[in-house]
Amino acid sequence: MTLRAPGGKPTREMILTLSCDDRPGIVARVSALLFERGANILDAQQYDDQETGRFFMRVVFDPGDSAPEVWRAVFEPLAVEYAMTWTLRGSRERRKVMILASQTDHCLADLIWRWRQGELPMDITAVVSNHPATTFPHTDLQGIAFRHLPVTAETKPQQEAALWALVQETGTELVVLARYMQVLSDDLSTKLAGRCINIHHSFLPGFKGARPYHQAHARGVKVIGATAHYVTADLDEGPIIEQDVERISHRDTPANLIRKGRDIERRVLARAVRWHVEDRVLLNGRKTVVFTD
Repeated sequence: MTLRAPGGKPTREMILTLSCDDRPGIVARVSALLFERGANILDAQQYDDQETGRFFMRVVFDPGDSAPEVWRAVFEPLAVEYAMTWTLRGSRERRKVMILASQTDHCLADLIWRWRQGELPMDITAVVSNHPATTFPHTDLQGIAFRHLPVTAETKPQQEAALWALVQETGTELVVLARYMQVLSDDLSTKLAGRCINIHHSFLPGFKGARPYHQAHARGVKVIGATAHYVTADLDEGPIIEQDVERISHRDTPANLIRKGRDIERRVLARAVRWHVEDRVLLNGRKTVVFTD
C-alpha cells in the first residue's frame, strides 16, 4: 500500500523536462507549442552545455483545458523531431519512493519527518532494511510498510531478487539508500539506473572504507562533507546531485565530526530527494543538471 502525506492546495500545473542535442529554436518551438494549445508558462529554466552540445530544459505550465494525456500526445511529435529524452507529468502526480536503511537511522528519520511535514512531495511505498524494525526505536515508522530483508554474502542474490520484486510490485520510481550499508550488485544497480540515490559520508572523492570520520580526524582535515549521487555499478562514482561541507578545527573530536557529519548527510540527502521528485535533476552523462528552486 502506498501512503500519502498531507499535500498543499490542489493544482493543475504540469512539469515538462527535456534534454536533446542543442539546435537553434528549441525554446521557441516548445514555447509556441504551449501557447498554441492554450497553456500558460509559469516557470522555465534551461541550460546549454557547451562542452557536450546538449540542451536541457524544465518548464512548469498551466495546461488550460487539456488533460495530461492530451498534452503527452501533443508533445510527442516535437520530442521525436528533436530526439528528446523527456518527461511530462502533473505536479500532483507524486513519485513513489522506497527508502532503504541499515542500523544508522538519522537520514531515514529525517526523510520520514520531512515527508510527514509535507516538505517532500512523494509517496513512501516501503521502508526496507537488512535489520529488523526494532533497530529503529527512535524512528516513527507508524503506518509505513516495513520489510525486513536480511542478507549475508551467501544470500545476497536472493535478497536482491526479493528487493527488486518489491520495487516492481509497489511501482516504486525512486529508491533511496539512507545509509543502507550494503553495496548493490552491478545487476541491481543497472536496473535502478537514474532512479536510485545514495548518500555518501564524505565530500567525494574522500576517505573510503570504515571509520571515515576517524580517518579524517587523523589527517587533520579542515572541512568535512557529504555527497548525494545516483548509484551506478562503479562504486561511489555515480552522477553527483548535491554536496555540502562544514568547516572544522583542531578542537573537533571524532565524535564531533560524526555529529556534524550526520547533520550534513541529512540535509544533502533531503535536498537531492526533493529535487529528484520535483523533476529538477536531469542526467548529463556522468554529471547532472540540477534546476534548483
